[in-house]
Amino acid sequence: MANTERTFIMIKPDGVHRCIVGEIIKRFEQKGFKLVALKMMQASQELLETHYGDLSSKPFFPGLVKYMASGPVVCMVWEGLNAVKTGRVMLGETNPADSKPGTIRGDFCVQVGRNICHGSDAVESAQKEIALWFKPEELVAWSPNQAPWVYE
Repeated sequence: MANTERTFIMIKPDGVHRCIVGEIIKRFEQKGFKLVALKMMQASQELLETHYGDLSSKPFFPGLVKYMASGPVVCMVWEGLNAVKTGRVMLGETNPADSKPGTIRGDFCVQVGRNICHGSDAVESAQKEIALWFKPEELVAWSPNQAPWVYE
């Protein structure tokens, strides 16, 4: 059952306002990952401060929280083999200038302050982030018909 790793992906306000939510979802679906949770919400300052708590000592932290609270976000949980690592590769580098074409940030972003998505950076952080943003009952257990065509 190595294909049950989960990652947390959040489309930031710039991605929502630019109307590319569907394109981002499409890329994860086409890769073969299984969507197990999705919601659109206006995140509170408190939730964002908790989520980005590891960055609280950075000078950009207040601006990051303010920006993230400035509009709706789309939160998702994706499941599949190496979902965390592969999800990060699909997003591209944090700084879009370092992202390769074909990645989400490489195709849609110009500046680091508008880099469209957040993606978990480790399995442990994915577990914490999923628990922070979703209640257990919001995670849907299901088996897509495509699974045997994605996994051996």
